[in-house]
Amino acid sequence: MAAADQDVSSDPEDPGDPGVLEASGTPEIPDAPGTPEATEIPEIRLTDAEVLRDPFAAYGRAREVSPLARLVAPGFGPMLALTRHEDVRAMLSDPRFEINASSFMRPDVPEDCLPYMRTMSEMDGPEHLRLRRLVSPAFSARRAAEFRPRIEPVVDALLDDLPGLAENGVVDLLGHFARPLPMDVICELVGIPGADRPRWREYGATVVGGGGQRFAEAIPGIMEGARAAVARRRAEPGDDLLSDLIRAQADDGDRLGDTELVTMVWHLVLAGQTPTNLIANAVEVLLTHPGHLAELRRDAGLMPRAVEELTRWCGPTLLSIPRYAREDVELHGTPVRKGEPVTAAIAAANRDPRAFADPDLLDLGRSTGSAGHLGFAHGPHFCLGASLARVQTEVALTALLRRFPGLALAPENAGRAPDPGTWRLASLLVTL
Repeated sequence: MAAADQDVSSDPEDPGDPGVLEASGTPEIPDAPGTPEATEIPEIRLTDAEVLRDPFAAYGRAREVSPLARLVAPGFGPMLALTRHEDVRAMLSDPRFEINASSFMRPDVPEDCLPYMRTMSEMDGPEHLRLRRLVSPAFSARRAAEFRPRIEPVVDALLDDLPGLAENGVVDLLGHFARPLPMDVICELVGIPGADRPRWREYGATVVGGGGQRFAEAIPGIMEGARAAVARRRAEPGDDLLSDLIRAQADDGDRLGDTELVTMVWHLVLAGQTPTNLIANAVEVLLTHPGHLAELRRDAGLMPRAVEELTRWCGPTLLSIPRYAREDVELHGTPVRKGEPVTAAIAAANRDPRAFADPDLLDLGRSTGSAGHLGFAHGPHFCLGASLARVQTEVALTALLRRFPGLALAPENAGRAPDPGTWRLASLLVTL
């Protein structure tokens, strides 16, 4: 995501190409000579202050010692993490590892919500492939580009509001721009009525904030709104994402049922918040790297590559969703028993010098190459909405930098949220 970032116009992982969705054999995760034994695998304590402060350095040190790290935390059993780009790509495509219900922490919900809770993220094999092939055209790079004119006014409206939200000249760009944007875009592309959108913004903020009671309490409202949106678009189709999904039909006549459509809206709400932290991280990095900021202001055509590089360099995903071994497996001489979890250290893989030249260097013009960053994962579970996230981030950064040429960080920022899985800010206070 040596090589560099994917070309967004010809991304081999583009979900519009169902050919990438079917595994062709088992990728090889080499058992290299001289690989350290299990006792020599570096240990990373997820709650350690230094790991939380700079996970890229912590995972980078582990990567250069071993292709594996052992993750530990209070109340959290040890879990192996692959640290190197080639191995991470292989594991994320390896059918010997599966995502299942144990990969997620599912909240308690009312019985009428249960049919919609199991999304594509929990599926593998033919079940996953069927759904992915049906919905992929609606999420292709081409379709995301066609939605750009719908996203631009959503971004502009949020930017219009920022000056009035400032207190003593300071406004929280995370709370008032990056956080509401993805849900506003989802509402636009799913057909949520304007009167309901403030409530959906609250749902989005709850999802971004992580699990807990508020998250569980939001789910019935999301499901009710999703059912209403599906019924509305069945009666009145439009030029939007939900209408595309309703119209989707396979060659054999297979279509999505209403339960699957509601589940897809729920999936969008869950997975569609990625741009929040990507945009916030990118803005913080640009404002602390004035040379790169000036470069991007001078050349707006650099933005697509810049978004790819920022996703690689400061993307929010630190660890992948855990995969569980379907059978006994060896990773670099270390046994993984059937049913044991393994994760990928995306923070390490995206700065692996074996895949990227000068990987710790932020290079907004980094040329495309074969390796590709892993900020949107890889393989059958490559992020379905990656193209939409890219377009949102491009539009958001372009409009923000154009609208506020004097944008600067305020001195009183709260820093990072203590989240070992996601690189995210607690706030992003700026002066306009």
